[in-house]
Amino acid sequence: MAAKASLKIKGKGKGSSKGSSSSSSSSSSSSSASSKYKVFKAWTNWSLEKAKVATHYGFIPLIIIIGMNSDPKPDLFQLLSPV
Repeated sequence: MAAKASLKIKGKGKGSSKGSSSSSSSSSSSSSASSKYKVFKAWTNWSLEKAKVATHYGFIPLIIIIGMNSDPKPDLFQLLSPV
């Protein structure tokens, strides 16, 4: 069975080295950065989901509105017919 690839982001900063002894302030700043990343990721996912829904339901009405405002002013039936 194939192993799954990990999608976790590995830190490359000073506080992420395992060999050095770290103080409590660096671990709290690391957890703070981690929580900021999680909040940023959550907001990004939420906004992309909302944009996807808006694009999905708004594309056809947008095309109809653009077609109705064009120069020759077609009827709605002419916009929706395939010919």
